[in-house]
Amino acid sequence: MPKKIVILTGGGDVPGLNAVIKQVTYRGLGMDFEVLGVRRGWEGLTHLNLDDPDSKSRYVLPLNQLNTRTIDRSGGTFLHSSRTNPAKMKSLPPHLEGQTFPTREITKDGKTSTVFDVTTSVLKNLESLGADYVVAIGGDDTLSYARRLHDEGVKVIAIPKTMDNDVQHTEYCIGFSTAITRAESAIQRQRTTVGSHERIGIFRIFGRDAGYTALYTAYVTNIRCLIPEYKPDLEQVIKVLVDDKRANPSNYSLVILSEGAEWQGYQVRHYGEADAYGHQKKANVGDDLAAEIKARAKEETIVSDLTYDLRSGDPDFTDKLVACTFGNMAMDAISQGQSGMMTGIVNGCYDMVEIPDPKSK
Repeated sequence: MPKKIVILTGGGDVPGLNAVIKQVTYRGLGMDFEVLGVRRGWEGLTHLNLDDPDSKSRYVLPLNQLNTRTIDRSGGTFLHSSRTNPAKMKSLPPHLEGQTFPTREITKDGKTSTVFDVTTSVLKNLESLGADYVVAIGGDDTLSYARRLHDEGVKVIAIPKTMDNDVQHTEYCIGFSTAITRAESAIQRQRTTVGSHERIGIFRIFGRDAGYTALYTAYVTNIRCLIPEYKPDLEQVIKVLVDDKRANPSNYSLVILSEGAEWQGYQVRHYGEADAYGHQKKANVGDDLAAEIKARAKEETIVSDLTYDLRSGDPDFTDKLVACTFGNMAMDAISQGQSGMMTGIVNGCYDMVEIPDPKSK
């Protein structure tokens, strides 16, 4: 019987995921592997009930050259995604209700809840599927559970993706180049509107904990930015933006904000229920900065939230190149019997690195 590879995508989608899926599928078939796509990330392995044909049809998709032939021509993820953490399930899937799993209590914002660790069910599903390898494509959160599976004895190869470009052990993650390319293009287009109305343009882009996306975009567009790693003085920020505006013959200025950017005395507001990894949605820091500029400098602003626009559509050349290469590297690692490793770029060169251990962050 051929060996089996299970491949999945978790967390937010980025352009380039489908190129990885196609590359792993084509290489895998050429190496006499059977390739199974698991839909909706880790949810596919927590909610999969192999005794239910409808559940198996929903969550397991055998991949071949025919059904993956054209997927790299578009963005998103062919396998769909979710933000599911099998080690911190707020409730049990229906087919697991009544079974006993390890639990623990988590307290956030004064509220305590009980979560279930259904890893034993995930391991059982992987065994029942006959999985010899798991290829997990994701960011910090998805790959933290990939690391857990490796520690449990599952053979795992990870592929990093995030527009924030902040996965440990690699200098580059799939999605980053497309994000900054799209951000640069959108900001350059919107200069005409901001300039026509002689305002201060505020652009919010991705960057929950890291400012790479904002910093690189600001660098190539030659404008200001605020990033999570540094909290400036608000009065100085406003003064710089107003001075930029007055020094510009067109009487406007621009600033880019990471979604997690803050200034002294200010914290980004959160709202909604926390996801499976403890993240709440962040309120738009651009709106808060706009209100401060209006109150303190009496200047009008235009706030533009570019975040989800950066996710959409096809990958640029760099992301497609890296995605294809990471897919091939993953298959090379599998052919060599490696596990617990992640594709990456280190010192400007492609390399295999250890999957980050979330306990070491």
